[in-house]
Amino acid sequence: MQSRSRISARARVFSKIDLRSGYYQIKIKDEDIPKTAFSTRYGLYEYLVMSFGLTNAPAFFMYMMNSVFMNELDKFLVVFIDDILIYSKNEEEHAEHLRIVLARLREHKLYAKFSKCAFWLREVSFLGHILSEKGVAVDPSKVEDVLNWKQPETVMEIWSFLGLAGYYHRFIKDFSKTAKPMTSLTKKNARYVWSPNCEEAFQTLKKLLTSAPVLAQPDVTKPFDVYCDASGNGLGYVLMQEGRVIAYASRQLRKHEVNYPTHGLELAAVVHTLKIWRHYLLGNTCHIYTDHKSLKYILTQPELNMRQRRWLKLIKDYDLEIHYHPGKANVVADALSHRAHCHVLEGRPTARVICCEIDEIEVITEQMAELYSLIIEPTIKEQIITAQKQDKGMAQIREGIDEEKKACFTLDDQGVLWFKHCLVVPRDMELRKKILDEAHTSMFTLHPGSNKMYQGLKQKFWWTRMKREIAKYVSECNVCQRVKADHLKPAGTLQPLALPAWKWEDVHMDFIVGLSRTQKGYDSIWVIIDRFTKSAHFIPVKNWYNVQNYAEIYISRIVSLHGVPRTITSDRGSLFVSRFWEQLQTPLSTTLIHNSAYHPQTSGQVERVNQILEDMLRACALTYSSKWDECLPLAEFAYNNSYQKSLEMAPFEALYGRRCRTPLNWSEPGERVTFGLDLVTQAEEQVKFIHSNLKRAQSSQKNYTDKRRRPLAFEKDEHVYLRVSPMKGVHRFGVKGKLAPRYVGPFKILERCGPIAYRLELPPHLAAVHDVFHVSQLKKCLRVPEESVDKSQTQIEPDLTYEEKPMKVLDQKQR
Repeated sequence: MQSRSRISARARVFSKIDLRSGYYQIKIKDEDIPKTAFSTRYGLYEYLVMSFGLTNAPAFFMYMMNSVFMNELDKFLVVFIDDILIYSKNEEEHAEHLRIVLARLREHKLYAKFSKCAFWLREVSFLGHILSEKGVAVDPSKVEDVLNWKQPETVMEIWSFLGLAGYYHRFIKDFSKTAKPMTSLTKKNARYVWSPNCEEAFQTLKKLLTSAPVLAQPDVTKPFDVYCDASGNGLGYVLMQEGRVIAYASRQLRKHEVNYPTHGLELAAVVHTLKIWRHYLLGNTCHIYTDHKSLKYILTQPELNMRQRRWLKLIKDYDLEIHYHPGKANVVADALSHRAHCHVLEGRPTARVICCEIDEIEVITEQMAELYSLIIEPTIKEQIITAQKQDKGMAQIREGIDEEKKACFTLDDQGVLWFKHCLVVPRDMELRKKILDEAHTSMFTLHPGSNKMYQGLKQKFWWTRMKREIAKYVSECNVCQRVKADHLKPAGTLQPLALPAWKWEDVHMDFIVGLSRTQKGYDSIWVIIDRFTKSAHFIPVKNWYNVQNYAEIYISRIVSLHGVPRTITSDRGSLFVSRFWEQLQTPLSTTLIHNSAYHPQTSGQVERVNQILEDMLRACALTYSSKWDECLPLAEFAYNNSYQKSLEMAPFEALYGRRCRTPLNWSEPGERVTFGLDLVTQAEEQVKFIHSNLKRAQSSQKNYTDKRRRPLAFEKDEHVYLRVSPMKGVHRFGVKGKLAPRYVGPFKILERCGPIAYRLELPPHLAAVHDVFHVSQLKKCLRVPEESVDKSQTQIEPDLTYEEKPMKVLDQKQR
């Protein structure tokens, strides 16, 4: 009866109410009545009320009863189907509880059968158990059926007996071990032979049931004691509280557990205890006692298998302490007289394992380091008290503690100095760092922000400039700087490129890749834009083209139409940084300008055109169901003939000096046509007009952008972190995945390349990455973390090898 865990241990008065034909008090919906039809020789009948035997009847009735008594459940009332148990601490309280329950039944028109109800009882029979102020006992009427059971003659009869007796297994210590001879007969392909061992187990279980103890009711406000034991026959456990037994539990070993070593079985007993009594132990303090001393060392072994690691994660969910006691000792007396109490750094409950003799271990391993993070530090307060006595500043405060300015300071009976309700921490930087490390880097805090960390620590500790020190500590944390997101404005003001002087002298280039392959084999688009007139060419290409193929397209499609550009701005794609492309542009006196690494905003204009072109192709494919390479010439025409706000005209008009003729733009008869010198003058004025518009648009864009950015500058030899968090359209390096760090480093700044770009000293494994980065990709390193190995002590040989020398001998063995 697991519901008894919700009955108060201080209950003294009981009443129980049984509803009259409970199911029949619920009417079935009219549209569902035909579904209950059944046929007899007297005709066809249908139920008008909910009948026994319907699939969802028990669940629905239980749902209805829980809904009716929702506000009273587990406070003074337990409901199981149509049985209602009411319990109270005294008679006055019980009268009020009965009045509430009966009023609730009247409100919902539920009727009870008076002959089955009982009120004002000191002990009550409920679900096969006897409840009283002493606790829970076995119902004698139910035990009689077990005592009168004849010797089983088939496997099914064994299952029937064990099912009835097993209902009271929590009253019988080592039930599974005792019943093992009988359960072995129920195994598959086992020969049925009723041996003397089976008869002994059969009679022993009967005897144990007749002498079953009275189990105490649990009190969730008090700690629990759990005693575990493991042997070759099975696992056994006892749950106790204040020396009284609450429940017994046991089970036989499974096939794979038979091969476990002794310490593995003992740990399995602890884990199984936490699982079966999770509703008691989770969220409450519990003390686990085991008679196997090696259990306290299993968590500090140099290596743990996967099973033990899983168990370790489960143990961390509980607020428990593991104690060792000899098997010969009186477990109850030992548990009550030998309890280890430790001072907690903070007063909140956390799942922690206390290893009482951890100091005996001399070799520190990775597993021990993990265990140390689970251990409650018992000497923090003692260290602070000792440091207070040795600190001169604390002595001065003690002497003037009665002054008005120091009225907030108090001394307790042990001479410990307190500020209001907080322990005063002296000016011991090592001790303060120990407190800050525990509050920031432990497994139970996981790098909180400075404000959260301060709010948590100020509940227990106080020292001068505490908030400032915490803020400085958090800001210099290497992990926090690498993983936490920035909530500041992006760094680096806008540095626009110089305005072009003439048409098609300065161009942008980029590729749109990843498109579906067409019948002609095209799968990419080469986008080339004039920075002055904004006119563009969209050229379909194939991803297997080499640099020579692109050079031929460049000469035929760009140079032949617009001449040789003065500058080409692009990203660091393989084409644009290739040696052949550079050798092609050098004789043409074309300067190649590349973006800084992972900063596509340098070519923001072509990125915007790429977006417009992709939208055009999507619309074309959706409207005309054409292949994208067939729509590309029309997309180029539509783009070049569209109005550009920065030019205040279309790119076609800016390039050729007149608007393009279309069905919506025609020439009227008699319209003035410009020739000769007037045409040249008009072209010059248009260029000046375009230049003026571009300058105004560029200035407006810079003002708009700089309002949302912040200036940031670094000096040579400073260290910075490099952003590696994903950005749209940018392929990053380093560790990939959702939980990858946002920054890597820190790296040293070698030089400043322009107003907002810096060259970094990258490690060898990042040699393939361009070492110049935009300032927005960098974050200042406030404190360079110490290297784990002193480079000055590592001597590199001429053949790039080095000799490893041990730092310290931790242990040695003789064979």
